[in-house]
Amino acid sequence: MRILIAEDDFASRKVILKFLSVYGECDVTVDGMEAIDAYMMALEEGDPYDLVCLDVMMPIMDGYQALKNIRAIEKEHNIPEEKRAKVIMTTALNEEKNVKKAFELGCTVYCGKPIDMARLKSTLDKLGFVP
Repeated sequence: MRILIAEDDFASRKVILKFLSVYGECDVTVDGMEAIDAYMMALEEGDPYDLVCLDVMMPIMDGYQALKNIRAIEKEHNIPEEKRAKVIMTTALNEEKNVKKAFELGCTVYCGKPIDMARLKSTLDKLGFVP
């Protein structure tokens, strides 16, 4: 499984990388623009990401904008919905409007920070991702 992590905070990035690396090969970016570039590159190489973990609050391009772009790219490439990347949004913004916006843009899972790793593992298991 291929995983893309977009997280600008070093400590959060390190924790998420360590956790998700048991699930597959992880690539790491520090902002939404880099995430879009990495996503496009993987798609063009014919080895797309299965899971994308996006922080909401990042410089240059935030997680919402990155998610919107990822879903647009998938539509442009006629990727069937069942083959599209699963997207986990991570953030300290846990207000209902933020959660709703993320799901409207096409996120699969919304995780508030600090991330409950046991709950995240359970969610990944339900999505069919096994270490």
